[in-house]
Amino acid sequence: MVTAPPATVARSDWHARPSDDVLQALSASAAGLSDTEVAARLATYGRNELPPPRPVPAWRRFLRHFNDPLILFLLAAAIVALALGHRVDAAVIAAVVTINAIVGFVQEGRAEQALSALRSMLSPSARALRDGERRLVAVETLVPGDVLLLEAGDRVPADARLLRGRGLRVDESVLTGESVPVEKSVDAVAEGADLGGRTSMLYSGTLVSAGQATAVVVATGTHTQIGHIGALLGQVEMLTTPLLQQIKRFGKAFTAIAIVAAAALFVFAVAARGYVWLDALMVVVALAVGVVPESLPAVITITLAIGVRRMAARNAIVRRLPAVETLGATTVICSDKTGTLTRNEMTARGVVTAAGEVEAEGGGYAPVGALSARAGGDAALAAAERVARIGLLCNDARLHASDGSWRIDGDPMEGALLALAGKAGLDGASIGSMHPRLDEVPFDAAHRFMATLHAEIEGEGALVCVKGAPEQVLALSAWQAGHGMGEEALDPAFWRRAIDASGAEGQRVLGFAWRKLERVPERFELPDVGGLVFAGIVGFIDPPRDEAIRAVADCRSAGIAVKMITGDHAATAAAIAGQLRLADEVRVVTGQELEGVADADLPTLAESASVFARTTPEHKLRIVRALQSRGHTVAMTGDGVNDAPSLKQADIGIAMGHKGTEAAKEASEMVLADDNFASIDAAVYEGRAVYDNIRKVIAWTLPTNGGEALAVVLAILFGLVLPMTPPQILWINMVLTVTLGLALAFEPPEQGVMARPPRRRDAALVSPFMLWRIVLVSLLFSAGAFGIFAWAQARGHDVETARTMVVNMFCVMEIFYLFSVRYLHGTSFSLQGLRGTPAVLWAIAAVVLAQLAFTYLPWMQAIFDSRPVPLFEGIVIVLAGMAMMLVLEVEKWLLRKMGLFDELKPATEKSAPSPGVTI
Repeated sequence: MVTAPPATVARSDWHARPSDDVLQALSASAAGLSDTEVAARLATYGRNELPPPRPVPAWRRFLRHFNDPLILFLLAAAIVALALGHRVDAAVIAAVVTINAIVGFVQEGRAEQALSALRSMLSPSARALRDGERRLVAVETLVPGDVLLLEAGDRVPADARLLRGRGLRVDESVLTGESVPVEKSVDAVAEGADLGGRTSMLYSGTLVSAGQATAVVVATGTHTQIGHIGALLGQVEMLTTPLLQQIKRFGKAFTAIAIVAAAALFVFAVAARGYVWLDALMVVVALAVGVVPESLPAVITITLAIGVRRMAARNAIVRRLPAVETLGATTVICSDKTGTLTRNEMTARGVVTAAGEVEAEGGGYAPVGALSARAGGDAALAAAERVARIGLLCNDARLHASDGSWRIDGDPMEGALLALAGKAGLDGASIGSMHPRLDEVPFDAAHRFMATLHAEIEGEGALVCVKGAPEQVLALSAWQAGHGMGEEALDPAFWRRAIDASGAEGQRVLGFAWRKLERVPERFELPDVGGLVFAGIVGFIDPPRDEAIRAVADCRSAGIAVKMITGDHAATAAAIAGQLRLADEVRVVTGQELEGVADADLPTLAESASVFARTTPEHKLRIVRALQSRGHTVAMTGDGVNDAPSLKQADIGIAMGHKGTEAAKEASEMVLADDNFASIDAAVYEGRAVYDNIRKVIAWTLPTNGGEALAVVLAILFGLVLPMTPPQILWINMVLTVTLGLALAFEPPEQGVMARPPRRRDAALVSPFMLWRIVLVSLLFSAGAFGIFAWAQARGHDVETARTMVVNMFCVMEIFYLFSVRYLHGTSFSLQGLRGTPAVLWAIAAVVLAQLAFTYLPWMQAIFDSRPVPLFEGIVIVLAGMAMMLVLEVEKWLLRKMGLFDELKPATEKSAPSPGVTI
């Protein structure tokens, strides 16, 4: 076992040394390290990661929850009460403040746990050579001496010395501030070159803008350049969202208003009603605690954290939490086709040559099956074998057999070509040794083909193999392979018909060509690819995912338009769109047509079209902007570095977890762990559920707090006996907020959540219906309090017993209102609605036990001046709570019948109609 000496990590002159010297100094080779060497070096140098930020001590996080104007006001009131001998009042106030801090502390910890889980799920990977094989490895396991394989869109995972590069440009702005990508070269540079001038080096955290590279790792973790400046790129953002900021602003404003109102009420109580100033102070303090929803931000935070975990469980990893809010308002999803809407299990189904047509058996990536001629007989089979040979040589993918199935490492279409070669009887190792690769022009969206240069072991000269977009390969060809495998004049019209015919069947098409060179060129570059012999085309099938078809129908029923934006041929895209049922009439617009559309006219076209074919990254950006100009909330999928602008422009950028580049992931708010469109649908579903739960928390908190406050204010204004004492008001606030309010964060989605239209992106959090509910429920709560108080006195009970009944009345009404508010869009009178969720049942059990203790335990009676409530009175209180729930359900039904509030209108499922296609 060979391990690199410790000094290798500390060197700073790698850029000035030839690549061979670097490999020797690292005790490494161009074939990579063995697994045993990696393990040894990992033990020596540690993991390739930066130390996490210093955690905030638990005690400091706990004390932060006391840094709030209302909390400080309450603490001051507790100190005054204690100094004046009101120990019970002081103790209850202190208990309220402490419990609020504990709840916030626990919820903050849960939110941090959710973020930590997301960070681990977003751990990036890298391609490296291990034991001479190309592997996908975790970035943190890279060690000095590892050989990296990089291409456009990759984030460089460690500092590395370039061994080989083609058309390589790297964005180093994160380190140097230089906005223009730097061209890289294998050649050593002067030892004194500054960071931006070290063109032979690749640095951790920078982005490969174009080309391909092979490089050897020279530094990892804290020894990298990015480690020196202490920046950790690509972190998941902290748990702060516009919604939480809005709630906090609301809370602060509400607190200020409550304190001013409490001060005015204090003056009125002392001056006009003759209250002792200390008694009046305790009342207004308790009133302020009861009316201000100080725990609302904490409960909403845990609601968001729960939603994020639910999304992650459904393969939608949220990187930036504002996406949780925005998902509920999504009106358009612009999706890539391959691998997202389709299976991404490409199968080379047919080969068309000038000699005839050949069909390939089998499916997926298994090189099992045979080729059969549909037309052209043995000549067609021989020509198809030539195409398969080109596809085998001009290929960077690898096929692996694992547990009885075949998987690929690389591009799916290249994997399908390897399977096609196996079906044609070609041995990849044998042909590779006969035609070793010398150089290549990597695929790029700008020229849309890949070309490789191979040596001729059994003859002189060299062989050029080309594959790519058939129109582009045709444009580079001067001849075509004839029936007898000789060269003949190119017939572009024949090939255009063949390409269109394959595309009309939903196939993706690649063109193949070759050229013989008399000698091996010194350099092989883009201008050298031309004068080719066109060999034929291969049609690939990538059928739609079954779950994607269901998800598209689900989105359409939710009022969300799904648009396919793809680089595929128009006919191919149209065929897949028809199978997916994207629209009643599928309209396809090509990128060429988009070029002639003015920006002013594009929004109308973008709304009416369902498929955009043969598009460029610039087209995608224009489409997103056009849709947003019409008020749409747009979700956009992407996987390449060129997709980054449109992903950033979209309201929700969605990157692919498997095939997506690091550039695409960092530009996105969400990452799909399975690259499946159905996961987007699931994320929208969960996003709507999260938003609904937040509204339910608000719809429960504000009217229940308002009911308590209104009862006390009315008693003071009209000179009535207070229905509750200050400690009793504080008790209600302390017990119910940390139980019933928190239970709503765990609510499952209501039925029909995906049958409702998306909410407006500018919709107020408190809708007209919720405002009506706040007023109505506050009045019902106050009426219930005064009603039960008056009835208790009429029954001959003393004031203390009447107040105890009022406290229990509030708790019972809040329990029954919880059942009502759980269903804002439907009736609560159902078996599922009455059964509740485990969170609701546990919360109710906690409240019931607390109220039994409050009412019947002697030591609790001593603290809160409560009294036992007779059985009959207790039954009446429960029946009153049930009556209030019945009133609210009848009110909801009447409002729905009258059509006064749009959100109460019943959602109706839409059927997915049969598709039509317009191109």
